[in-house]
Amino acid sequence: AYERRFPTCPLIPMFVASDIVNEYRSEDEAVHVIERRCKLDIDAPRLLKKIAGVDYVYFVQKNSLNRRERTLHIEAYNETFSNRVIINEHCSYTVHPDNEDWTCFEQSASLDIKSFFGFESTVEKIAMKQYTSNIKKGKEIIEYYLKQLEEEGITFVPRWTPPVACKLESSASHTRRPVSPAINIPDSATKEGLNNKEILNTSSSPLELTAGTPDDKLDADYIKRYLGDLTPMQESCLIRLRQWLQETHKGKIPKDEHILRFLRARDFNIDKAREILCQSLTWRKQHQVDYILDTWNPPQVLQDYYAGGWHHHDKDGRPLYVLRLGQMDTKGLVRALGEEALLRYVLSINEEGLRRCEENTKVFGRPISSWTCLVDLEGLNMRHLWRPGVKALLRIIEVVEANYPETLGRLLILRAPRVFPVLWTLVSPFIDDNTRKKFLIYAGNDYQGPGGLLDYIDKEIIPDFLGGECMCEVPEGGLVPKSLYRTAEELENEDIKLWTETIYQSASVFKGAPHEVLIQIVDASSVITWDFDVCKGDIVFNIFHSKRAPQPPKKDSLGAHSITSPGGNNVQLIDKVWQLGRDYSMVESPLICKEGESVQGSHVTRWPGFYILQWKFHSMPACATTNLPRVDDVLASLQVSSHKCKVMYYTEVIGSEDFRGSMTSLESSHSGFSQLSAATTSSSQSHSSSMISR
Repeated sequence: AYERRFPTCPLIPMFVASDIVNEYRSEDEAVHVIERRCKLDIDAPRLLKKIAGVDYVYFVQKNSLNRRERTLHIEAYNETFSNRVIINEHCSYTVHPDNEDWTCFEQSASLDIKSFFGFESTVEKIAMKQYTSNIKKGKEIIEYYLKQLEEEGITFVPRWTPPVACKLESSASHTRRPVSPAINIPDSATKEGLNNKEILNTSSSPLELTAGTPDDKLDADYIKRYLGDLTPMQESCLIRLRQWLQETHKGKIPKDEHILRFLRARDFNIDKAREILCQSLTWRKQHQVDYILDTWNPPQVLQDYYAGGWHHHDKDGRPLYVLRLGQMDTKGLVRALGEEALLRYVLSINEEGLRRCEENTKVFGRPISSWTCLVDLEGLNMRHLWRPGVKALLRIIEVVEANYPETLGRLLILRAPRVFPVLWTLVSPFIDDNTRKKFLIYAGNDYQGPGGLLDYIDKEIIPDFLGGECMCEVPEGGLVPKSLYRTAEELENEDIKLWTETIYQSASVFKGAPHEVLIQIVDASSVITWDFDVCKGDIVFNIFHSKRAPQPPKKDSLGAHSITSPGGNNVQLIDKVWQLGRDYSMVESPLICKEGESVQGSHVTRWPGFYILQWKFHSMPACATTNLPRVDDVLASLQVSSHKCKVMYYTEVIGSEDFRGSMTSLESSHSGFSQLSAATTSSSQSHSSSMISR
């Protein structure tokens, strides 16, 4: 079936052609090695192909079939750009050690980009995308050709048997006959062909079990009661990994349920599961995670203001955790506690979840290995996207993903507001694909309709704040008092500083010389997001729209349109002859921002065209009853030397196709802000919102 994909395969459009460059068959027909040169039409941008000077990419593929050992090994490496990029791929089909009617398939690859015309990052993304699509397509292709063979009446291939002369020799000697030096077999064929079994046995001996030992099978009742449905191969993987841990690991051996989570997270690839499990066990020992529930008491701030807690169970018997993220002052918690205390608290929640899974397994009489999380986003706004807070969240996700795989059975996200796509874009790359498939997102009150909350949670336990009748004891959150904040020096973190310096730009704003940023929008309903700090002086923030592009800033010696200073750049885009209302229009009400404020906001674009973000010097108004300036104005003006302000900003455009169906959530609550932002200055107009964190 595998050989049928040559010389070309219609199921792989990029596989254009192939030519055999070398072929070898052993005298006894047991070993067959074919080396091909394959021509590929890689899905890459035309510009990249033009720069590289190629239309096609060539790979060399060597297939080594050993009928005696019943193995097929496939090697591939790139011939094109081999001095710049090194790609190696290895696949193997082998017979399962416990059941000879089963075929095992393994695949691995490596990519090393030394240099590629300054497009190293792009090449890496293209290679990963291509490789991922090939993996997903592999099973489909082999099944296609198997079906084709069956339709032709070929359902069985006789097993290889040695020639008569070989049989006589083998009966005279029970030892393996060495390969004759007179036969010219390629080195790789020798290594991966005739001697392959010895290599495999040597490398995997710690995981092999002696046939017939009492530990090579699990009791059927035990599996059904505590582990769930396992195929014989999955059962075999669990036994082998557990035995390896018992023989080599010094310390507490995790329960079968926990080992099984790591195996499932890596699709029962023992080597990969063993690697991440060992890393996790080391991490647990270093941080004393096994004792966290008994030895660590959460600070009172967390107990009072962390709006999350356990609440009964879902319809499948999974423990249910409720998190009212929209009502939680994430910025206040980070400022009062720092990252470490928040991370430790989340770890204690996960440990409690494992314990509750064990209890529910006993109560319901069936295996329950994961929990359900219900996240209510009512009240979520740009305050929750405060940079250090997002950084803390990303770190928590990273640690939990690495050490608690397959513990989340389902994640129900309710009342997703307009800022949710911004948060989702930030965190989704850090979430495993298998975990992401368990997310269900509801905008507005959609969770109350068909396919909503009642499909997963009994009506009797739906929390009161979601319209149910069950009183939920989860803390309501609220603003953390600033008296509990720790100083910036105590919480100063080099990682935050690095991140800020990497993605944020600085700009100077002068009296009569605003700083402006141009954003071109091709598709309406895209979202422009911004995050900036007013480092010095007071400014006015505006957003404008124009159907035509402004002229690029002039690079004149006087710097009338583009000024560069040690404190940051100053770029002016709006021409002095342009008239507001004729050449461009205002799409957001002006927002006055004071020195020291942090401002986050978003704007859902209604029209394509050119959007201009403007930071303008804020002139102090004179007193209404007299021409004399006020004392406060005089003092403020003295603080702004030379009429200069400074901002650090970051902007991003999220395309409408990246919302993953969340556009309705953007529309559903475009003017709603939670109580958390009641003490802040905000402006909300139609399809846009801004929020200042003081």
